Amino acid sequence: MNDSARPAAEPVQQAWALMHRFVEAHNRRGELSEALGFRLGGGRGKILFQLRDGPRTLGQLAEANGVDAPYATLIVDKLEAHGLVERRPHPDDRRRKLVTLTAAGHNAIATADTILLRPPPAIRSLPAEDLERLTEILTRLLEVDAAEPKSSTPR
Repeated sequence: MNDSARPAAEPVQQAWALMHRFVEAHNRRGELSEALGFRLGGGRGKILFQLRDGPRTLGQLAEANGVDAPYATLIVDKLEAHGLVERRPHPDDRRRKLVTLTAAGHNAIATADTILLRPPPAIRSLPAEDLERLTEILTRLLEVDAAEPKSSTPR
């Protein structure tokens, strides 16, 4: 079916499709895995970045990611195998473990930030007023998203 024969998408679908297409056209997964020497898929990147704010228990990581504790343990095992995190005894409850970043984990996050936060040329080429408007819209979207109750099923 050619584009002229395709029914027009609703504005919300069209906006989402364009945003998704732009982000996917500029994904840096390959560059990131080359720089780190492994892929951050399977929840590893998400958990790694959550530890940026400080140590967390396996239970906290599982809950924050909508997974069960055994799956969170598998993810942490993989991060630990790469030397990015370590488990330490919880200071208030020795039965629980805290997962914390190692120096290599902090370095991996810094490397990932350098790669992932580098704006594509198309963004850099926008006039200041367009960048300001885009920033306002994206900020509003994030605020609305944060205010919505999260479903209990993993995404």
